[in-house]
Amino acid sequence: MTTAAEPGATTKDATPKDVTAEDAVPPFRYTAALANRIEVDWQKRWFEQGTFNAPNPVGELSDGFDRVAIRPHCYVMDMFPYPSGAGLHVGHPLGYIGTDVYARYRRMRGDNVLHTMGFDAFGLPAEQYAVETGQHPHTTTYGNIEVFVAQLRRLGLGHDERRRVATTDPAFYRWTQWIFLQIFNAWYDAAADKARPIAELISELDAGTRQPNDGANPFDRPWVELSEVERRQVVDNHRLAYRSESTVNWAPGLGTVLSNEEVTADGRSERGNFPVFKRPLPQWMMRITAYADRLVRDLEEIDWPDKVRTMQRNWIGRSTGAQVSFATPAGDLQVFTTRPDTLFGATYMVVAPEHPLVDALTADAWPAGGWPEGVGDSWTGGHGDPRSAVGAYRAAAARRSELDRQAGDRAKTGVFTGSFATNPVTGTQIPVFVADYVLMGYGTGAIMAVPAQDERDWEFAKAFELPIIRTVAPPEGWAGEAFTGDGPAINSSIDGLSLDGLDVATAKATMIEWLEANGRGRGTVTYRLRDWLFSRQRYWGEPFPIVYDETGLPIALPESMLPVELPETDDFSPKSFPPDDAESTPEPPLGRLAHWVDVELDLGDGPKAYRRETNTMPNWAGSCWYELRYLDPTNADTLVDSEIERYWMGPNADRPLGGVELYVGGVEHAVLHLLYARFWHKVLYDLGHVSSSEPFHRLVNQGMLQLPAYTNADGFYVPAAEVVETQGRFYFDGVEVNQEFGKIGKSLKNVVNPDEFIAEYGADTFRMFEMFSGPLEQSRPWDSKAIVGPYRLLQRVWRVVVDEQTGESQVSDEPIPDELNRLLHKAIHAVREGYETLRFNTSIARVTELNNAVTQAYPRGGTPRALAESLVLMLAPLAPHAAEELWSRLGHDTSLAWTQFPVVDESLLIEETVEIPVQVNGKLRAVIKVDAGADAAALEAAAREDSRIAAALEGRATRRVVAVPGRLVNFVV
Repeated sequence: MTTAAEPGATTKDATPKDVTAEDAVPPFRYTAALANRIEVDWQKRWFEQGTFNAPNPVGELSDGFDRVAIRPHCYVMDMFPYPSGAGLHVGHPLGYIGTDVYARYRRMRGDNVLHTMGFDAFGLPAEQYAVETGQHPHTTTYGNIEVFVAQLRRLGLGHDERRRVATTDPAFYRWTQWIFLQIFNAWYDAAADKARPIAELISELDAGTRQPNDGANPFDRPWVELSEVERRQVVDNHRLAYRSESTVNWAPGLGTVLSNEEVTADGRSERGNFPVFKRPLPQWMMRITAYADRLVRDLEEIDWPDKVRTMQRNWIGRSTGAQVSFATPAGDLQVFTTRPDTLFGATYMVVAPEHPLVDALTADAWPAGGWPEGVGDSWTGGHGDPRSAVGAYRAAAARRSELDRQAGDRAKTGVFTGSFATNPVTGTQIPVFVADYVLMGYGTGAIMAVPAQDERDWEFAKAFELPIIRTVAPPEGWAGEAFTGDGPAINSSIDGLSLDGLDVATAKATMIEWLEANGRGRGTVTYRLRDWLFSRQRYWGEPFPIVYDETGLPIALPESMLPVELPETDDFSPKSFPPDDAESTPEPPLGRLAHWVDVELDLGDGPKAYRRETNTMPNWAGSCWYELRYLDPTNADTLVDSEIERYWMGPNADRPLGGVELYVGGVEHAVLHLLYARFWHKVLYDLGHVSSSEPFHRLVNQGMLQLPAYTNADGFYVPAAEVVETQGRFYFDGVEVNQEFGKIGKSLKNVVNPDEFIAEYGADTFRMFEMFSGPLEQSRPWDSKAIVGPYRLLQRVWRVVVDEQTGESQVSDEPIPDELNRLLHKAIHAVREGYETLRFNTSIARVTELNNAVTQAYPRGGTPRALAESLVLMLAPLAPHAAEELWSRLGHDTSLAWTQFPVVDESLLIEETVEIPVQVNGKLRAVIKVDAGADAAALEAAAREDSRIAAALEGRATRRVVAVPGRLVNFVV
């Protein structure tokens, strides 16, 4: 890993000689002991003096704003950590140090910088630990936070600690609950393309100026004829936060519902390895689908990695096509298809096992429950009737994860429901199957199968001996199976409609027009994105600010009753069931606290009995909006003061949609956390609570540190710290093991605590080591031996300023020599560029080069003060403690945190001479030095004067000379 620009040589032994041989160490040398001492001192001083406190324009944290009012401002954020009991490992600080370096640089560049850190502290791990140990999650969580705070402070992170929050603090989740109420009390006005207060909807319904949205009124009577309870149901069907019976991942062995991401490919829980079943259960949902178009559209206005934007677009999955009705004995079966032009080739239908019409399609489909004549064994699954066949198939499908069901290499399975549907274009009867390759979560949960134009449908049709009709002509000589490309339509004509010969786009438009004219379908847009499941049957989460009255309908609590605090209990576990009990029903821990659940409240019409919501919010909730609370964390009256939010996050010329200037975190959160946070922020924007319509303007995904992990012969991981290397082979307890590289984590047993390295080398060395190993976005292996390089660099920079024998400053007041001055300003230019682009490794390399030149020019001290001070200031964002100490020893009595970063003199970047290659007939013959501004004639003259070129040209006729200023000279002879 060592390069010419590496900050100091590495050795096989990672322990510095001056640590192991203290007797030989000069009294004022930069050692680990000295580093640790000055680092703790400076960290204490920063904290006591509030060095990194960022003043707000107004409010409780506005002290000192008059000093920064005219400065630019910069908001830098990390994705905040979950405070696990294990504390930080060396992979965590990679992003935290990176944002700290950038924030410190921006502060020295003259900006008012807001940089802080909080904790995403609700969640399943703390609750499970509480169950195992009997300790309350609050106790373990806040104990863990204390450890994390100490570790973060020891890294020298320049956080405004006044702004630190934890999602588990009632003062914080009071506002999480408040935001939930804003979402609950809002609906999406499609015509206005924004959320509006639900009160405005009710006023318009009462006035008759608006009718309920499609599907929101299940009563088939006008609004004016509905009862009060029916009206409440209609309104609830419009809300952005609503209750719905949804198909969920139910793990009886855990006693809770899981997100798709918490279920393995073989249909088991990621935590505990319990079976997971698909169950329809009433759950809280967030209507994120209403924002699908805006979530896609606004990706163009924010500075995010292309990879992440693509992941979000794919997750949202916007598709245009048609909604088509197929008549069945159970009623119309609605299908969304992106290829309505292929309806002539629809030879069967498939519904998801969870589809609500499955029972009706199956029940009593044929006399005596048998099968129609001619149905083979492949359609029946070996069962004597549709009901038993479908029942058994649905039970089996409930055990499979969505990932497993979508796997392209799985054999297609299914059973015939016993019912037929009518193709709305051809009028033919086509069989309806239940098959698990169709998911209820996508589209309508039912498909029209066109095997000639879809590979999955082709496989199913072949397996079940179903007809295949091509409706798009494949290329001449096509030897494949399903053809999914473009081509002229074929076999697609009836009286009054012919698609034959049309290209796909024209055929689609023609078919949609025919469907709408004949009342058999309509053009529409659909999304892969589903509404957000927002319920958890857990204890350690935010309670919902919702109660239920005698109707069973939800009622929002008034803001004056917030926060709804999590009640005390020593029984944290949801009720678990036998792992295979698929018919069991969740019983959340809060449901057992009758004194808390059943309450008498006066909500405006006198005291009445109510029942609280016993589910809690998912741990995503607090992370959806914490960037706003950092801005105004002490405000007890409002979520965030509008002037403060506009100052830090409001839109401007550089950020047209506003948002945090820089947000750094792992790519594993590229979809869900970021999508959910964007959704909440847009709701708040629509309702006038914030001026920015996006929460995070610039996103950077830091890379991962990869450490060696070791597996034994059985494939199990063994503790990496206990593995011994001997002659390039690795042993654990005397038995050879295999080495691999992987992400740092407990599962790989390769966690390394940063505290060890800080104790041995100091935080500044650790910071520089993590930053030097590559660009911030790049993953890289962790090689602990290479840490000696940054350590040696800091020792050499220290010697530029400090006499190791006396501890006194050894700089001079001499002017900087021209050659070194030119090198200095080239370094300033490159170091600034490295900080701006988050390529801190290049900044370290340029500092190293400059320091090498300085030590060569002044081996016994006497470095010009201006040169030494510039060197220290350039190093300060990376190694702030050492830089502060050196700055102090240079005679300054204030912190350099707000000192101006060195400014480049552009005139000194211009080269006085340049090296130019000279060729003869395209072959390099010499390299000459000329004035940087030399024109073509001067280049040719200088080249001819070179003895090597003169010899090459002697006696030969020159046919042409190509002389490009600043580039080359070529003689064609």
